[in-house]
Amino acid sequence: MKSSSFIILSLLILQHFLSFTAGQINYFPIFRCRASAGNFTANSTYGTNLKTALDSLVSASTNYGFYNTSAGEPPYTVSATTLCRGDIGSEACQSCIQSSITLLRQNCPYQMEALVWTSNCSISYSNRTYTSTVSARPNAKVSGTINATNIDIFDKALRDLAGSLRALTAGGNLLRKFSTGDVVYGPGLGKIYFMMQCTPDLSPFDCNSCLSIVFREAQGCCDGDIDVGVFFPSCYVRYSNVSFYNDPPAISLPSPPPMPATSEGKGKSSKIIYVIVPVASVSLGLVIIGGICFLVIKARQKNITSKKETGSAFSTLLMSENKTNSANLAQAGSAEIMDMGTIGSLQFDLDSIREATNNFLDDNKIGEGGFGPVYKGVFASGVEVAVKRLSKSSGQGSLEFINEVILMAKLQHRNLVRLLGFSLEAEEKLLIYEYVSNKSLDYFLFDPNRHGHLDWPKRYKIIGGITRGMLYLHEDSRLRIIHRDLKASNILLDVNMNAKISDFGLARIVGVDQTEANTNRIVGTYGYMSPEYAVHGHFSVKSDVFAFGVVMLEIISGQKSSRFYNQDSIEDLPHFAWKKWMEGTAMELMDPTMVETCSEAEVMRCINIGLLCVQEDVDARPFMAYVLNMLNNYSITLPSPTRPPHYLPKVHTSYFSSSKSVPKSADQSLITEIHPR
Repeated sequence: MKSSSFIILSLLILQHFLSFTAGQINYFPIFRCRASAGNFTANSTYGTNLKTALDSLVSASTNYGFYNTSAGEPPYTVSATTLCRGDIGSEACQSCIQSSITLLRQNCPYQMEALVWTSNCSISYSNRTYTSTVSARPNAKVSGTINATNIDIFDKALRDLAGSLRALTAGGNLLRKFSTGDVVYGPGLGKIYFMMQCTPDLSPFDCNSCLSIVFREAQGCCDGDIDVGVFFPSCYVRYSNVSFYNDPPAISLPSPPPMPATSEGKGKSSKIIYVIVPVASVSLGLVIIGGICFLVIKARQKNITSKKETGSAFSTLLMSENKTNSANLAQAGSAEIMDMGTIGSLQFDLDSIREATNNFLDDNKIGEGGFGPVYKGVFASGVEVAVKRLSKSSGQGSLEFINEVILMAKLQHRNLVRLLGFSLEAEEKLLIYEYVSNKSLDYFLFDPNRHGHLDWPKRYKIIGGITRGMLYLHEDSRLRIIHRDLKASNILLDVNMNAKISDFGLARIVGVDQTEANTNRIVGTYGYMSPEYAVHGHFSVKSDVFAFGVVMLEIISGQKSSRFYNQDSIEDLPHFAWKKWMEGTAMELMDPTMVETCSEAEVMRCINIGLLCVQEDVDARPFMAYVLNMLNNYSITLPSPTRPPHYLPKVHTSYFSSSKSVPKSADQSLITEIHPR
């Protein structure tokens, strides 16, 4: 048995050696034996399940080179996955899987979690349930010792090739998220050969995000190296100055124009060290938080009488508002939206909230919105929450408070901030949300000392999160919601920089088959409001699309839309971007801090989509479903945008005949009530 294993190991090593041409580093096989995940013993239940799972992976050779399986029952379940390179046949795939399993069992004999990358395939297993999401652990970064002759030219060619391949890989054949390409990076300097691959079960957006992170890792660890591999469980990139793949490249880029010569003696470009932020599922965590908060609520409620009184007050308030503002709740009546029993289960005791926030101590204040301050609270159980305290002088009255409770309690999506409960006691109106640690998008985006933290992969990920959240509001939730106040300050970022849409005080429910409505009470924020809403009070899902387009352009440029109409010119950000687009200089719109991490093709595509969203013609703006499709599917040819509206001059009275005073708030551009002509 030992002799047989030795022969297999020797043949595999010989195979790897022969697969590399002269001058290329042979860094395979790469092992990750994770002792931190625990160990198992020989002949144990886990060991038996592991053998069963690994044996079934061979079927991947006839399943487009990718397969995941599991064996056994908890707590001894084993999940195993394999991925073969997209340019090898089923016979080579099967051979690689068999030999790699042998190598993995020899090098990681008793670890409950392990992974091996070889030149043609990867094998992994774990005691954790497999999910079709981006996985960043464990990973590997390897490189040779030879640097490019001209690092600046090399890096520019590498970024352009990576951007083109990333779009092709993510948006190509769903069965094979795999592509290769090459580029001559300068006269007499040589050629770059590049390979990318994702597990085929990743969505196009997740594949793009994974490859963006991996390529950023490659630049961070190995800037200027000409033979590099960075491997995640969900995706990988490899590039070299020597061809290492079988088929002709899918993309061959022309040589980039020469760059100015660097100063003598200049070595490698400064390396930027990035911290990998794993993309982790938060669903289980939210369920746990919700359960704990429910227990806290039940334990803290004073008595049944106080609960009835609070519920009765809320019910009376709701019915009163519905009588005077029934049109504002459109076709969804209060009984349809939420029953009083559900309302009662969301009630927090005021005393428990005071205790959690140290009686609304200023040191616990984490934000200041147009409707009042937001405090961080920590309950005795350790659960962290964000408490929105509506100020008595704010523009948000009973109707807006009811809206937030009704809407947020019904809406459940990973890109929406989750409402945990409310309190309506002693003239206090309090909303209790999940705590989102990284504050809001504008906190990073518009601060000259912080916007550098948002490289292009992070910004692209945020754009995707906002898109999915808005699509859920418009089409995928049981209720059709128009947000009406989408802006950078209402986009919160969690610990993994996932976008979460917040602040639903101005949102409106419309009928399931309805996409638009009218109002005499115009609310929102200058710079984000569509012209048909600002002028005529006509709002729709396309009004939200307009605001989304403005936010998208802000993310790309790092500039606040209102910055442009504080100058002598009345030009706003959408019109400025459109002018640059028409002049063929749209890349000048991009935040300069992203130069090192962006793909020009990717940024240009996003500018195009943003401009489509802010077109003056309502019907020409895309629905959010099509926006998501354009982001995910690079085979779609995007239409050319038309001119955005000129409707945001410094003197607002050009478009409004009368207005009531705007309350003092952190956002002075907030409109509370303006009657259209």
